[in-house]
Amino acid sequence: MKNKKQLKKIVEKGKIYITATFNNTIITITDEKGNVLLVESCGMHGFSGTRKSTPHAATVTMESAIKKAVENHGFSTADIFIKGIGPGREAALRSIKSSNIEVNRIIDITPIPHNGVRPPKIRRV
Repeated sequence: MKNKKQLKKIVEKGKIYITATFNNTIITITDEKGNVLLVESCGMHGFSGTRKSTPHAATVTMESAIKKAVENHGFSTADIFIKGIGPGREAALRSIKSSNIEVNRIIDITPIPHNGVRPPKIRRV
């Protein structure tokens, strides 16, 4: 049997992906190529139900993710990609700015429909 040990990879530059939905906030930290270093979610920090979708939960999750990335990987510089329109969106950004991580750029990658699905047929009463 092999002993599985997690290798401590030193990654100074990387990307932070914030997915803010109406029910949760998910944070993924990757290296420059896109290989995932760690994933954090509001549910992983004891928040459940409607409390997962609060700005406070997003702040706690982002602070924990940044702390782990700095301690385990030497993370210092990041590009931030934000997706979604949930309540944790601004709170997660504020907690990044309060940390000592240097931010190169902030990019919004929220998908926007160009025409969307076909509308329902007209209701006749």
